[in-house]
Amino acid sequence: MQKNKDIIAIYSRKSRFTGKGESIGNQVDLCRRYIQSTFGSEYADTAVVFEDEGFSGGNLNRPDFKRMMKTAQEHGFKAVVVYRLDRISRNISDFSSLIQELGRLGIDFVSIRENFDTSSPMGRAMMYIASVFSQLERETIAERIRDNMNELAKTGRWLGGTTPTGYASESVKSVTVDGKSKKACKLKLIPEEAETVQKIYQLYNETDSLTMTEAELLQQKIKTKTGRNFTRFAIKAILQNPVYLIADKDAYNYFVEKQAEVFSGLEAFDGVHGILAYNRTDQQKGRATVYLPASEWIVSVGQHTGLIPSKMWIEIQHSLERNRCKAYRKPRSNQALLTGLLWCSCGNRMYPKRSKRLTAQGEPRYTYVCKMKERSKNSLCSCKNADGNLLDETVIQQIKQLSEDKQEFLMQLEKSKRIYRENKQTCDSKLEQMRQRQKEIRHKIDSVVDAITAFADSSAVVHLKTKLEELHAQEQELKAGIAALEAACTPPPMMEEEFELMRQLLSSLQYSIDEMTPEQKRTAMHTLVRKVVWDGESAHIILFGASWEDSFVIG
Repeated sequence: MQKNKDIIAIYSRKSRFTGKGESIGNQVDLCRRYIQSTFGSEYADTAVVFEDEGFSGGNLNRPDFKRMMKTAQEHGFKAVVVYRLDRISRNISDFSSLIQELGRLGIDFVSIRENFDTSSPMGRAMMYIASVFSQLERETIAERIRDNMNELAKTGRWLGGTTPTGYASESVKSVTVDGKSKKACKLKLIPEEAETVQKIYQLYNETDSLTMTEAELLQQKIKTKTGRNFTRFAIKAILQNPVYLIADKDAYNYFVEKQAEVFSGLEAFDGVHGILAYNRTDQQKGRATVYLPASEWIVSVGQHTGLIPSKMWIEIQHSLERNRCKAYRKPRSNQALLTGLLWCSCGNRMYPKRSKRLTAQGEPRYTYVCKMKERSKNSLCSCKNADGNLLDETVIQQIKQLSEDKQEFLMQLEKSKRIYRENKQTCDSKLEQMRQRQKEIRHKIDSVVDAITAFADSSAVVHLKTKLEELHAQEQELKAGIAALEAACTPPPMMEEEFELMRQLLSSLQYSIDEMTPEQKRTAMHTLVRKVVWDGESAHIILFGASWEDSFVIG
């Protein structure tokens, strides 16, 4: 949308449909009357309306609100008018951020009921006051969360979420002193999974190595609770989780030395129950989870049975800390050209492994190794390693031959484009249905979160949290399905300019590829080659836009 200083936007919102009171229609009518009396009839007639019906004001995750902000970023209007401030948001932080964003864009904000107008000096002053309250709210919330964690730590309750391997969440009913029934959750031991956890601790204790532990688990075909192979990251998460630690005197002393807030007395560390540690992570939207040091934890003895003796658990923490300094670091200089393109015939990626030897030209020698072969120590894949220098050079020679006779490759490009056009409509239709379903689930999740906040002291919270977990599981499953369908809709579309660029690149490679740097060669390879599969003897090269049947073999 082009810049338009003659347009005013109206925003209205209501949590549920109703024709009474401050309905969507009534809000819009009141805003139009205000615009007519303040700016004139022409502005009232041309006002653009954004409305969200059935959406909570607890957050800004609303379709028409997002559309309005996108239009604002394109300078599609000069001001936003709402009937009441809470129609925009009930969260002061969100509201303050919105006002700052509109101010940055040079767009005024008007709320009729509160007489809030940022185009006036008083309105701007109110904006700054709102910012002060926003900061106060953030600090108050942080303190309140910490206080709540402290109270929860005294009870040893499980708060919900993804349960750790070895346990399941179990609802427990209790009766308070005033005769009221109260429900909470605790962890219940799952013997089969508990054996896996104990196996992991035993293997690491014997090998002092995440890699060796991973390899042994792969060889013994021990899977995660979701049926997948264990990775070093999953193993480390289990090894670092204090939930498995048997609470005894050594455990108590460990947390005291780490300066954690220990809310259970020494007498509670009975050598039977496990540990619950609150505030272990700092999670913020849009970034990876940050694990906090033990000094930030709030520690309590849980109601569940512990699995790992304290001496073993504490020694493993020291070992993990020592080994962290010896973790693998990717070499700064990578001469391998097929990085990211090469796959083993077993279905796993291959990566370059550098040796200390040099080629006759004085360049580092390297081999391509199957990731699964390396992880499982040859137990799940025994495919022969590929000579990296030789394989890269052979593929380069094949690319140069394509440059000499490029008609076949260009025909494959055209075929790719035709196939994509035929399948695009079907793929887009299915993706649209799945994304719409994802929006519906996200809307339900937001509603349940709002309900949990509203009924924080009610016994219904347990059921709401269970519903929330179910919705999260549905959302994750749908995300995976969307990702799989997007991958199935490959190859991606190519514009005419891209086809022309490919033709030009192919024509120039015969004469220029030998003069390129490794980075330039790698870029050229990724442009022309979609995938290379190594079977232990030969490499099957699949060009961009081609299928396995159209691949050609080099040995």
